[in-house]
Amino acid sequence: MTSLRRFPHLWRRLDVTVRDLPLALLLLTASLVPALHGHGTELGGVPNRPFDALGMAAVALQCLPLAGRRRWPALSLTLVAAGFALDQLSGYHLVAGTALPIALLSAGAHLPSYRRTTTVVGSAAYAVLALALTQLGTGESPAGWVTFYAALAFSWGAGAWLRSTRAAEAEHRRRVAVDTRAAERARIARELHDVVTHHVTAMVVQTEAARYLTASPERLDQTLDTVTDTGRRAITDLRHLLDVLDPDHTAPAPGADEGLFSVVERTRGAGQPVEFSEEGTPAASRGSADLVAHRVVQESLTNALKYAHGSPTTVRVRHRPEEITVNVSTDRSGPPGTSPGGSGRGLVGLRERVEVLGGDFTAGPHDDGGFTVHARIPARAPSGGSAGRRAAARADNQAGGGT
Repeated sequence: MTSLRRFPHLWRRLDVTVRDLPLALLLLTASLVPALHGHGTELGGVPNRPFDALGMAAVALQCLPLAGRRRWPALSLTLVAAGFALDQLSGYHLVAGTALPIALLSAGAHLPSYRRTTTVVGSAAYAVLALALTQLGTGESPAGWVTFYAALAFSWGAGAWLRSTRAAEAEHRRRVAVDTRAAERARIARELHDVVTHHVTAMVVQTEAARYLTASPERLDQTLDTVTDTGRRAITDLRHLLDVLDPDHTAPAPGADEGLFSVVERTRGAGQPVEFSEEGTPAASRGSADLVAHRVVQESLTNALKYAHGSPTTVRVRHRPEEITVNVSTDRSGPPGTSPGGSGRGLVGLRERVEVLGGDFTAGPHDDGGFTVHARIPARAPSGGSAGRRAAARADNQAGGGT
């Protein structure tokens, strides 16, 4: 039984010529059966001729080239057509005539070039054969010639359709591969943004502040220690990111294992006054909604450090069974020229993550110069179950932008 199960695999590993040979031998054997002589394709009304050595040549020319019908389609079609012409002009009318439509089908499917030339030459050869058969036999009615030509054209067209279908499938697979690579690049960009931006922004802000602490050695040492700790955390998360990018790795995304309070404390250590409150109890297992809420808080605080450094910031997170709401607000923008800069994609990425899960996201300035980010994140994706997991995957792929 094991050998039988392995047979299809072993068969596919054989050369295509070897796999096509059985068809050629089967047709050859059928053509040599005496009872079938004179009962094959008959065109032009040429009188029957007893099977002889020339008939054997006609059989061989029509049948054996089928072994190369996929590897050498043009050569196979030429030899089969020559054998068919010999068969009909000699009056053998062999079963081997069935090889012609098979060769046409294979040529239509596998001939890589000179397809129009093959069509023109084949049509001209058919016309010459028709004239020769008319001279040697009783001939065919115009409808008979047209019908046989239409049958041959159908074989060629069926092969051409198979070829175009395979080409379309190959193009589809190529586009899927391109889209997959693009989505993977977006995912990597998103992960790099999530892991690096928050830490590096804090380090930049802390380093800038250290310029003005030279007169206070204790505060300077404390600031530099914070910079060092932040850098170590960034290195740890980058190492974690390398594991996440491994397709066999199933651990949560970098930073997702830390609580919101840790993010807030790190922002406070960078010199940003943050008031934090969290209502309700987070879910026991961190799902996609918890991860998105974590990213909203992280990104919002990163932006507060960049664009409103030193401004009072409020973080409100409320956990409910059906949703998580996040509100991050700063009282005013920072002084001009203090921002480390950014690509401006962070809020766009947050909006995509929240909306993919069926939530609402708003972000905008206040009249007094402050800025508020608000997100309502459903605890479950709209369709639930596996659809929720697919939605989370789309969020990972689509939200490649960051600040």
